[in-house]
Amino acid sequence: MKNIAVIGSGTMGNGIAHVFALNNFNVNLIDIKQEALDKALATITKNLDRQVQKGIITEEQKTHCLSNLTLMTSLQSGISNADLVVEAATENQEIKFQIFRDMDKYAPAHAILASNTSSISITKIASVTSRPEKVIGMHFMNPVPVMKLVEVINGFKTSKEVTDTIIKMSSGLGKVPTLVNDYPGFVANRILMPMINEAIISLHEGVSGVTEIDTVMKLGMAHPMGPLQLADFIGLDVCFAILNVLYEGFGNPKYAPCPLLVNMVTAGDLGVKSGRGFYDYSLGTKEQVVSPNFSK
Repeated sequence: MKNIAVIGSGTMGNGIAHVFALNNFNVNLIDIKQEALDKALATITKNLDRQVQKGIITEEQKTHCLSNLTLMTSLQSGISNADLVVEAATENQEIKFQIFRDMDKYAPAHAILASNTSSISITKIASVTSRPEKVIGMHFMNPVPVMKLVEVINGFKTSKEVTDTIIKMSSGLGKVPTLVNDYPGFVANRILMPMINEAIISLHEGVSGVTEIDTVMKLGMAHPMGPLQLADFIGLDVCFAILNVLYEGFGNPKYAPCPLLVNMVTAGDLGVKSGRGFYDYSLGTKEQVVSPNFSK
C-alpha cells in the first residue's frame, strides 16, 4: 500500500496528509476548493518548518514530504489509483454518506475506505457502499503530526485483514493504534465530550468562571489544557455535533448539549476557528469572554 488519498484539507485532513507524506507515501490531498488546498499546503509547510526547527526532521525530509504531496480538486481523479482513501470531511452524517458513495464508485476494488469520523457509526457509513468489509474508522487526534493515538474502529462487517492492515500501517506512521468497537463516540469522545459538556454546564449554572474551571482541571487533574479551552480548540460546532450523535445514539439525556453551547454555536462563536468562543482569540491572545451566570 503506497498510494493514499485524503478527502478534506481542513485541520484534520492536512494533518493526516502531512503524516502520510512524511512517511514516504504518495498522497493526493483532495478538496472542492483550490483556496482550501492552498491554505492546507501553507499549514503543512509551516508545521514541517516547526519540526525542522525542533530537530524532529531534517530539511531534506521536509522537502521529500512536500514532493510526496499532490493537491487535487477532483475526487474521481484523486482516488482512482488509491490503496487507501481517508475521508476527513466535516462531522456531518449526510456529507460523509455522499462522500463514501463516491469513494466506493471511483476507488479501485482493492482500496480500503477509511473515515476520520470522531463519532459517526462506521457500520452506517459502510452501509452506503458495496464493500462494507473494506470500510474502517481511522480517528486521528488533533494536532495529527504531534498526537500519537489513532482509534481504529471496526464496523460490523469490517474484515480482520483490513483491520490488521490499518493497525500495522498506523504503527508504521509512528502512531499508537487502539482498536475499539463501533458504538456512538467510540472511546475518546464518549468519555471526553460529557466532561466538556459538564464543564459548560458548570459555567452556565454559575458554579465558576471559565478560567477557574480550566484551572481546576489543569492543576487538579493534570490535564494539559482545560476543558473549555479544549472545546474552543476542537470547535464548539464539532463538540455540539458529537454530543448530538451520543444523545441520539444512546437516547440518554446525560448527553444532551448544554443550552449555553447551543446558543454559542447558533451565534457563530465556535472557538479558535471563528476567533471567539469561551475565550477571545481575535487579537492573537486568549482572553476570557464568557462570564458565569451566577444566580442570586
